[in-house]
Parts: sequence; C-alpha cells; structure tokens
Amino acid sequence: MQSAGAYMVKYKEDWYRLYHVHYQQYPDDCLENIYWLEKAAQADFCNPLYADAKIETEKQWEKYRYLFQMHINLKLIEQHLRLGRIYDKKVAYFYDAPWKDEYLRNLEKALSCYQAGLSYWKEAQLWAEKANAKEFSFMTLTELQHWEDERERIKTGKLDYKKMLEREIARVENVRDTFIAMDSKSY
Repeated sequence: MQSAGAYMVKYKEDWYRLYHVHYQQYPDDCLENIYWLEKAAQADFCNPLYADAKIETEKQWEKYRYLFQMHINLKLIEQHLRLGRIYDKKVAYFYDAPWKDEYLRNLEKALSCYQAGLSYWKEAQLWAEKANAKEFSFMTLTELQHWEDERERIKTGKLDYKKMLEREIARVENVRDTFIAMDSKSY
C-alpha cells in the first residue's frame, strides 16, 4: 500500500479546495463548509504561478484576487442560506402549538444564519465593485468565467442576495411572531 503525501493547507486556494457541497446537506456539512470558506477568506493568496487561473500580468493578478474574494463571500452566503433553511419553519400552523418552544429556537437559528448572510453580501458587493473597475473593463479571466458571470450579475442587479435575505428574514420574523402569539388555547 502506498502512502499519500501530506501537504500543508496554507493558502486561499488550498482552503477553497476543501469546500464541497454534499447531495444531502446536513447542518454539520454546512458548518464544515463555512469553516473552510472562512479560513479561505482569511488566508493569503498563493503565488500567481499556482493560482486557479493562468496569470500573466499584475492586473490579471489583481482582478483574480478581487474575483476570488467575491466568490468566497457568495459561497458563504449560499452556505448560510442552506443552513438557515434546515432550521426554518416556513409556516406556523395552529397544530404546531405543542412544539412552539422548539420551533422558536430553530427559527432563531435560521434568523441568525440569514442575518449573517447580509454581512457577506456587503463584502461580495465590495469585491465585485473592485473587480468592475474601469481598468478591468476589457479583461476577462476566461478560466474563471463563472466568477466573471457572478461579478456581472452583481453589477447589473440580477444577482441580489440582499433582496433574498431580507425577504427570508421578514418571513421568519412573521412566523416567529405567530408562534409567540400562540397560547394554550391555540391548539
């Protein structure tokens, strides 16, 4: 049996490679991915020679870094949305009254996930704006076309997680208020 060589996870690209989406996403899977993505957001970039796209100029390197940060923040939003949906009770029915306290605890978890997504959205917009600078107008990193597409969709407003997150937050608050209003006579 041949042993696998160990390597040190040190750079953004290394941490990002640990991120993966399971077919069946459980809370631990989401939390694991959030951990990897947070580590990726905090880490340094590797040498441009080892980047996830072919980098030939300093301007390409600069745009690559902006797109990478934007993409990580978008993935963090997606993971928080997935995690929030696990705990989210879409509707409060009258017959849910016996489990009111448990539903309220879960709704608080969902609400905190959606609210956390808003801070990542601000970050993603910031990095997208930097990647949209005039100096990058005619530069496209073709190997990262999906990141370029995300950037363009943010620019045009077709990708707006703030709108989605605020809608989810308002709905969860309404469901929470319905549960809070329930009493022993509700069931």
